[in-house]
Amino acid sequence: MKALSQLGRLLSIYRALVRNGVDEVLDLIQLPKAVYLLLYLTPDYWRRDRHTPRGERIRRTLEELGPIFIKFGQILSTRRDLLPDDISAELSQLQDQVKPFCIDEACAVLEQAYGKPADQVFAKFEREPLAAASIAQVHCATLHNGEEVVVKILRPDVKKAIEKDLAVLKLFAKLAHRYSQDGRRLRPIEVVDEFEKHLHDELDLLREAGNCALLHRNFSDSDQLYVPEVKWDYVRDKVMVLEKVSGISVSQIDGMREQNVNFKHLAEIGVEIFFTQVFRDNFFHADMHPGNIFVNIDNPDRPSYISIDFGIMGTLSEKDKQYLAENFLAFFQRDYRRVAELHVSSGWVPLGTREEDFEGAIRSVCEPIFNKPIKEISFGMLLLRLFQTARRFNMEVQPQLVLLQKTLLNIEGLGRQVYPELDLWKTAKPFLENWMKERIGPKAFARQIKQQFPYWVESMPKLPNLVHDALQQHQQQQLQTQFELKALRQSLEQQQKQRQQTQSGIALVIAGCALLAFENPAWFDGNIVGVALLSVGLLALFR
Repeated sequence: MKALSQLGRLLSIYRALVRNGVDEVLDLIQLPKAVYLLLYLTPDYWRRDRHTPRGERIRRTLEELGPIFIKFGQILSTRRDLLPDDISAELSQLQDQVKPFCIDEACAVLEQAYGKPADQVFAKFEREPLAAASIAQVHCATLHNGEEVVVKILRPDVKKAIEKDLAVLKLFAKLAHRYSQDGRRLRPIEVVDEFEKHLHDELDLLREAGNCALLHRNFSDSDQLYVPEVKWDYVRDKVMVLEKVSGISVSQIDGMREQNVNFKHLAEIGVEIFFTQVFRDNFFHADMHPGNIFVNIDNPDRPSYISIDFGIMGTLSEKDKQYLAENFLAFFQRDYRRVAELHVSSGWVPLGTREEDFEGAIRSVCEPIFNKPIKEISFGMLLLRLFQTARRFNMEVQPQLVLLQKTLLNIEGLGRQVYPELDLWKTAKPFLENWMKERIGPKAFARQIKQQFPYWVESMPKLPNLVHDALQQHQQQQLQTQFELKALRQSLEQQQKQRQQTQSGIALVIAGCALLAFENPAWFDGNIVGVALLSVGLLALFR
């Protein structure tokens, strides 16, 4: 039954591509000729849309296919360097202009969540949505105390739609893992599992509200990023209410240019915010497309960011953070030997890899990008070449870093729109150097003492008892050790006695056998002596 459901979904994807005239995508993967024959026999092929602009057809196809495909389009919309302008401009509508669901369905979700109609929960509720995206849509509202808020409502049945697409992705991942060596190296099953985890997190608005609250605390004293306040009394698993904030979308470059916004400052603090989230807080916004980022231009010379939509957040282990920071610094310093050593020591490439060869390959990929503004660097092409290099050295994809890689692509897309001349390396290098110094220098030592001091003070009254317990435990361990040594000594002595007894027995058996075999019966009645020696020897052996 499950296989039939997956087959049905595959057919629906295929039909959507053909019906909207996007079947040229199939040419990119060089399908067998039999598939093209089947394509020509499909009625949808002859009724396909060829008159609507291609960007609109692609956007419409992704909308029709559902949330996962919409998210894919959102990521692509930030990569204007990789896509033609007409396609990227059309896909940008997927960020917050997806077709909304009807107001009656929205009100039904609200009534189910609160147990009463929306007009009783809010003093005013706007029936026209402010924005609609793949997972939810947002309405403006006013609380009974007069405070203006935004209400985020999950799309009805969105979970079922996502589960169907995830089943298809898992099928592709299993096939790639089973039949392709490259597929196994890319660890598709783990990557899809990671993607599934974050999608499920995004479907829980209670969790998203918690993410928002934590990010709000992390940047409560910042003049670079503002995060709206959560209205916890109104938060449910399918409904989230936040403080209403005002700003201009980061994609509205012309509007900001009219206000004489300092784009250089905006781009540089964007990079700093990202690295602060990753390395200082270990909690980063992993869905940074333009639909989720706004700009406060009250002071055009010192603009700041406003962040919304906290469904997908990323974290890294301390080990991954350390390796990433050291890799970034090694890249910035063009120390490709160090990059190779880090990849081998971290296990990202096999231990038998020749570091000299890997170093040379990395240098050939990365050296050309330095000393260039971001507008002259295609990180998409850089990632492609790095992927080709990794393929040569059997480097495995790290599923825990997939979100970070996705976020880096988003950051680049935003950087290209805001300030194409941004020197990403020059901006990021001082931050990472300071972070490393704080972790391993005197400041880090002093900070650790400061952090641990309250626990030391709390433990001081317990110290005498702890010392007494430790000494008593040490004494008991010594007695146990002495007892074990004595038992071991006795065992060794017993084994030595048994060994000597065995050796004597063997000697007597040999002697007895020799006498029994002696053919001169006159020699002291040798047969009787031989039997006696053999008997004593056997008794000694089997005693």
